[in-house]
Amino acid sequence: MAIPATLKGNLRLPLIGAPMFIVSRPELVIAQCTSGIIGSFPALNARPQSALDDWIFQIKDALAQYREQNPDDPVAPFAVNQIVHASNSRLYADMKTCVRHEVPIVITSLRPPGEVVQAVHAYGGLVFHDVISLRHAQKAMQQGVDGIIAVCAGAGGHAGLLSPFALLKEIRREFDGVLILSGCMSSGADILAAQALGADLAYMGTRFIATEEAHAVAEYKQMVVDSKAADIVYSSFFSGVAGNYLKGSVAKAGFDPDQLPEGDLSSMDFSKRDANEIKAWRDIWSAGQGSGGVDAVLPTAKLVMRMQQEYQRARKDLCAG
Repeated sequence: MAIPATLKGNLRLPLIGAPMFIVSRPELVIAQCTSGIIGSFPALNARPQSALDDWIFQIKDALAQYREQNPDDPVAPFAVNQIVHASNSRLYADMKTCVRHEVPIVITSLRPPGEVVQAVHAYGGLVFHDVISLRHAQKAMQQGVDGIIAVCAGAGGHAGLLSPFALLKEIRREFDGVLILSGCMSSGADILAAQALGADLAYMGTRFIATEEAHAVAEYKQMVVDSKAADIVYSSFFSGVAGNYLKGSVAKAGFDPDQLPEGDLSSMDFSKRDANEIKAWRDIWSAGQGSGGVDAVLPTAKLVMRMQQEYQRARKDLCAG
């Protein structure tokens, strides 16, 4: 396995809590890291831009205090997600903040992140890049990323359509770095299955929407609990990039989830939010097909402990067989 030395001994489970627009804020990240999994958030969630500095200070201070008070517990590092895209006018300022704080892991999305890799490697940090195809993975490899996140069919947010059996195998043939699997996972057994497929770490977002620390309205959390895989719609209409959303939220916003037109890629703009308009990141709720495995809203610590038990039980059952 290709787990970096900086992560060994700091993880209760080989798991990253995926960064989610609106939902992932310091409270959730701190709860994830102190539970022994990597917590993350999108830099663009911190509004205004100056708030990013405050958020990172808050996370670093909370984790340092927890380590001091609980020296025997694993405390995972945190990650910040950067959208490497022309529409993200904050990227330079946000990266300056991340470099100043020496953020342990930077997760990049969309464009190959060469300049981000150079900046993060300068202080010894790691860069993980998410992809939906081998072609995208190859471009990221050329930029020197430390890890590749294979965003496979059924993942929440801007997911791909490939099976993990296909995409993981193709990437691993060419990449010996950290390989991370995203798509439809919600339990400890799923994490073990990801490793069996060849992943080093699992990447899980939807399950953490239904946690007490997630910055999501109660109706959003409950809709995740109530939804099954068939209640997820895959569409490019809302952001210009194809992604998975809860059908119930699409219908509530006045759209027919079964008759959505194609989106316009040129309209994608991650840097602006108008509180008076329906926006994909606020009113159209993202979730993956793993919602079918979500049964309750739980505190993050309790959820991670339950997944650890499921992971250990699944490994024991496989070995016994």
